[in-house]
Amino acid sequence: MFDSITDTHVQAVINRACERAAEQGFAISVAVTDTSGLLKGFVRMENAVPGTIDVATKKARTAALFRADSNALGAEAHPGGSIYTIENTNGGLISFGGGLVLHDENEKIVGAVGVAGATVEDDQTIALYAAGRI
Repeated sequence: MFDSITDTHVQAVINRACERAAEQGFAISVAVTDTSGLLKGFVRMENAVPGTIDVATKKARTAALFRADSNALGAEAHPGGSIYTIENTNGGLISFGGGLVLHDENEKIVGAVGVAGATVEDDQTIALYAAGRI
């Protein structure tokens, strides 16, 4: 049996991300995937630039496929790092902030969220809020 994020959880994550972004004056895209990195939910807020669609989706997909937050991967994805060029695998990944794994109430990974459209730091903070980590 496959463990998956519920539709209710997907919608809650998206709502939290959009609410926090709006409070901070950002127009973002937010993507939620299952543990396989397949899209379960997506919203592009009004006035979010089109490029954020792909970035948010790839951030979530990166976190889901590697069961690690995208910024954690980025720590080793720099020139000379142990996983340099990882972004070129799996159809394209992103190794900077804004992609987080999502957990259920038992701390089991059930999916991932990706946020794009603010600064990298604010994408990360919005994603943390959406994931219920802050």
